[in-house]
Amino acid sequence: MGHLSASPGGPNPTGEGPERREPQSNSHRWLWILALAVLIGGSIWYFRGSRSSTEAQGPSAPGGSSKGQGRQGAGGFVVPVVVASAQRGDLPVYFDGLGTVTAFNTVTVHSRVDGQITKINFQEGQFVHQGESLLEIDPRPYQVQLEQAEGQLAKDQAQLRDVQVNYERFQLLYKEGVIPKQQLDTQGAQVGQFEGSIKADQGTIDSAKLQLVYSHVTAPISGRIGLRLVDIGNIVHATDTNGLLVITQLQPIAVIFSLPQDQLPQVATKLRNGEQLVVDAYDRDDTTKIEAGKLLTIDNQIDTTTGTYKLKAVFNNDRNILFPNQFVNVHLLADVKKNLVIVPASAIQRGPQGTYVYVVQSGNTTKIQTVTIALTTANSVGLSAGLNASDVVVVDGQDKLQDGSQVNPSTAPAAPNAQNANGGQQPSPQPGKPQPGARRPADAAQQGHSAGKTQ
Repeated sequence: MGHLSASPGGPNPTGEGPERREPQSNSHRWLWILALAVLIGGSIWYFRGSRSSTEAQGPSAPGGSSKGQGRQGAGGFVVPVVVASAQRGDLPVYFDGLGTVTAFNTVTVHSRVDGQITKINFQEGQFVHQGESLLEIDPRPYQVQLEQAEGQLAKDQAQLRDVQVNYERFQLLYKEGVIPKQQLDTQGAQVGQFEGSIKADQGTIDSAKLQLVYSHVTAPISGRIGLRLVDIGNIVHATDTNGLLVITQLQPIAVIFSLPQDQLPQVATKLRNGEQLVVDAYDRDDTTKIEAGKLLTIDNQIDTTTGTYKLKAVFNNDRNILFPNQFVNVHLLADVKKNLVIVPASAIQRGPQGTYVYVVQSGNTTKIQTVTIALTTANSVGLSAGLNASDVVVVDGQDKLQDGSQVNPSTAPAAPNAQNANGGQQPSPQPGKPQPGARRPADAAQQGHSAGKTQ
């Protein structure tokens, strides 16, 4: 039967056609799966081996630490920070206030006589000493008055001699009983009248001489002359409201400043004990020290509107830097705290655990260290507990740090050199090496803001 015959291209009744290609396709699929598994396994082995090698080499790297690397985040980066060394020393306590320079003495020179100015012996802005001639007023009217008084004196003296002689004669006549007692007494009264006239004449002479002295105006104090108020040739009077010139005493000079009333007991106690309190005057920006002086006295009352009290300090002002009515910032040295650990104020951090600092340990890793603040003065903080002298603390870059972070310190004041984790074979950053532009905690004291001797 034709329809049962097999053809070369027809179906295979034995089942060796399509059934034979299916096992071959499955074998190719398994080969691909096996290759992909080998590739994934190799990748995993490679990355695990590379990470293990990196962790094994971590402690020997400069400043490296496997513990620190684990806490620095996924990138494992080193945080650049600025550090400073804690130092043990004395930290002064300053009371800060605003002050105004006041001339120790100010004199407006007036004329004490009437007349025309004939000569001016000073220049504006000149420093004069007490008793030096400043200007001259025409003395001729007073010279004439002196001569008239001297003439009157001579006349009265001649008349006095005449009545004295007559009085002596009357005394002899009275003893002989020639004249009565009344006539003798009248002659004696004439002698007394002329003696009184002579005293009045002498007073007129002295007054004329005084007017001559007043016609030569001299400096009543030593100081600096301001702008003159009158010129040569002007007529001046003793009753003029405006003066001739103004002299201000600049050496010494005073500064009046105010402090809160809460600080009064401490200052008053030291003054009563006879202590000399140092006062420093700074410029308007409170950055440059102008002059150093001492506290002179305290006002006798507190201003109820501001709750402050006034103090007066005196300055030698040898360089004539301070001028009357100049505004200054005043720093009164009220006390000195001894034997404190001093760090820059920027190193202090505050959090739930209180005040703390980041301490750079060996291996350039950070540690959170809680501290106790005893005193804060401008840019320096004195600690009573928590740190030791020469500890290295972070003063800038704390926002990227946590306990155990790895850092790269720079720009630091003097401190012992830090050693790295591999025993010092590789040089680590030196927190103790002074860097350009670095400030010691004591630098602020040299400007009057912070501790005096902190080194």
